[in-house]
Amino acid sequence: MDLFLVRHGQAKSEAEDPARSLSPAGEEASERVAKWLRGLGVKVTEIRHSGKKRAEQTASVFARYLSPARGLVAASGLNPMDDFRLVADELGEYRGSLMIVGHLPFLGRLAGLLVAGDPECEVVHFQNAGVVCLGEYEGRWSVEWAVVPSLLR
Repeated sequence: MDLFLVRHGQAKSEAEDPARSLSPAGEEASERVAKWLRGLGVKVTEIRHSGKKRAEQTASVFARYLSPARGLVAASGLNPMDDFRLVADELGEYRGSLMIVGHLPFLGRLAGLLVAGDPECEVVHFQNAGVVCLGEYEGRWSVEWAVVPSLLR
């Protein structure tokens, strides 16, 4: 199984936009990474997002380029302080490749738990609109690769 963890694109400040929509730079960076993934031939079965505006918009950009078979889903339990262990437990039952578009510290804790068995272990630094691909083989997770928008200029 491949698990793609995506931190939402750069958002506008709360003072500028209380809903925290993507900034123009966040939209552009998300699109750049999504196009790159499509060019690589990345296949995603489903894209889940937290429902927060910035995550939903980022997920929509990725969905436009990756056309997930099961579509785009607003899922509960993906907010910054939600219990990442619930998602980790659910992964054992999932069939296909899953992309989760979310927030810190949730994504970092989920990755730390899966890869190192310690949610406080920072196994990767998540950047806005960056993607980390985790692979699961025989019950063990590892970081397969990561990409950040600044690499794709």
